[in-house]
Amino acid sequence: MSLKCLVFDCDGVILDSVPTKTRAFARLAEPFGEEARDRFVMFHRTHGGVSRYRKFAWFFQEVLGREITEEESQEWGRRFSEYSLDEIKRAPLIEGVQGVLDRWKGVLPMCVCSGTPTEELVQVLTLRGLNTYIDLILGSPPAKAEVLAGIVRRLGQDPADVLMVGDASTDRDAAEKVGTLFYGCGPELRNDGLFPWGETLVGLNDWIAANV
Repeated sequence: MSLKCLVFDCDGVILDSVPTKTRAFARLAEPFGEEARDRFVMFHRTHGGVSRYRKFAWFFQEVLGREITEEESQEWGRRFSEYSLDEIKRAPLIEGVQGVLDRWKGVLPMCVCSGTPTEELVQVLTLRGLNTYIDLILGSPPAKAEVLAGIVRRLGQDPADVLMVGDASTDRDAAEKVGTLFYGCGPELRNDGLFPWGETLVGLNDWIAANV
């Protein structure tokens, strides 16, 4: 086994932008009352990496008791971007990620696999100058596992030679389904104990050197 490709989630792995998006979800649900807002935020926090549009559909179905229309879904998506995008563009990098990007630039292909829409991902990463490190940027739709499988397929790699780096159970589950390696970071995955993990990405280069 040898490492042939690095794949990163974006929010919480490259950019410290998870709190910004949590505030945007809360703001969307605020007009429906405190309980509705809190339920939506809880669903968002326990389904990191899931497309915002699936979260909108859940809120309408489970909280409002009806299906969301296409027009409502698009309007909520527009408002979500309005509430969060400027702040995300200024979000700090996750500690350690710059060193990982610098270490592997020009050595291995690096990709982004996210639940954020692809167009928005490209916009944010380009604005931050991070697109120069990334060979392929793909977001939702489809679901995270399908996005990861598409990256592996397009690069022609054996999944066992690809390392997915993520901060949510959705990332871990996608890696397991596709058959890639997985490295977890951030508080959500701290106690899983089934894969390598770090609070940040400060130790990722050392882990790769010692294990892959």
